[in-house]
Amino acid sequence: MTQAPIPPGEMTLDELRAALAPLIPAHAAFDGWSDQALAMAAAELGIPAERAKLCFPGGAVEMIDAWFDAIDRAMAKAWPLERISKLKIRERIRDLVTYRIEVVHPHKEALRRAFAILAQPQNAMTAAKLAWRAADRMWRIAGDTSTDFNHYSKRGILSALYTSTMLVYLDDDSENLRETRGFLDRRIDDVMRFEKFKASWRGSRERLPSLSRFLGRLRYPAI
Repeated sequence: MTQAPIPPGEMTLDELRAALAPLIPAHAAFDGWSDQALAMAAAELGIPAERAKLCFPGGAVEMIDAWFDAIDRAMAKAWPLERISKLKIRERIRDLVTYRIEVVHPHKEALRRAFAILAQPQNAMTAAKLAWRAADRMWRIAGDTSTDFNHYSKRGILSALYTSTMLVYLDDDSENLRETRGFLDRRIDDVMRFEKFKASWRGSRERLPSLSRFLGRLRYPAI
């Protein structure tokens, strides 16, 4: 049986934060990531503006963080295992990035304002963290279970790919976002070629003579 939704007036601050996050962008497009945008989202939800402010003590950056987190959660629901498992790896990544673009598209101006805030020097670490988190969650949905160096290299590469694609998207006025889709496909092609190169390099490295064994033989020659 489906649990009844919690009335906004009875929500904890964490629950309110999650409920407000997807509502703020519609107002941030006009009023920026400001207290005014938050107050309008609060009115939409039916709670006092002052209570809404308690959910985001860090101001604009925390609102943006919460919005991106809401996108992550929506993505996880939209791409369950039974759906994503039918696709090849490159298709999984392409479709997940494309999904995120489609979700933010109605709020393109809010995203532009969010990126302008995150581009400020004092927010550089937060921007990097949010890009890494998005990449990590995309890889996890895509089925990646690596725990070695690949875990970090995959996320680093996807973080850069995702960020650059979103920047292209912000300036894309082409029909059906043709330029963004083409850019994304080319970057994924680059990543796939790099992965193939890594695999072949690892294979060739394993066939190389062992330096330690070679030095050992010099010191202790076979009799």
